[in-house]
Amino acid sequence: MTDTELIKKRFVELARKSENGGYFTFTDFLGLAEQSIFNEAKADFKGTKYTAFGGALATERVIIRFGDEEELGYSEEFPIATIKAEPAAPKFADKLTHRDFLGALMNLGIERSTLGDIPIIENVGYIFAKREIAPFIISELKRVKHTDLKLSIADTLPEAELYKTERRRVQVSGERIDAIIAKVFCISRDDALSLFKKKLVYINGRLCENNSQTPKPNEVISVRGYGRMIYRSYESTSKKGKLNVEVDLYV
Repeated sequence: MTDTELIKKRFVELARKSENGGYFTFTDFLGLAEQSIFNEAKADFKGTKYTAFGGALATERVIIRFGDEEELGYSEEFPIATIKAEPAAPKFADKLTHRDFLGALMNLGIERSTLGDIPIIENVGYIFAKREIAPFIISELKRVKHTDLKLSIADTLPEAELYKTERRRVQVSGERIDAIIAKVFCISRDDALSLFKKKLVYINGRLCENNSQTPKPNEVISVRGYGRMIYRSYESTSKKGKLNVEVDLYV
């Protein structure tokens, strides 16, 4: 079996366990590629209810929970802990990025599937992780780059600050996803086209291979290695016949 077939099989097994056993089941954290496979596999467990959550609203990496509280008669939280990782001496800290935190965690031998998003706010990292691995991270993640850290379980989250967006208006010749990506991320049309060939573009968690597709209002467009945006709408046409479209870009 291919890796894709094995992943689909795992989703089906979890859905059936929940439905037949009468309890909640959970996946690991799923990246965009795995979410796309999940969306393809949904027809195989039609009727089984599920919820996706990554620790906060608008997270890119999510865990799927199979089961419905009303049908099962009880509730169960997602097995996600949020670890607050802040510099021990902020004044002397390096400028820390998502890549810095992720690299340090990978160097500890932690599986990527146990980790969700790692948003950074004012040089403080919020690490979404499976609850079972959280104590190990708090015990072992001492430093990122040259910066010593102070780690703790976050009691509250600055929800409004985690995933900010900025409204952007761009002019395109046509309401095509490749043209929008090229303008928003300031790359050439050829480079935008190559992203589709490399399977790096996703719409609402589904792989998009049709570069001429017209996005729908409020769809989330994710481009691996570049960022993501919420497509809002076509607003108007310029005097030269260009289309003015608006997106909310995650910053």
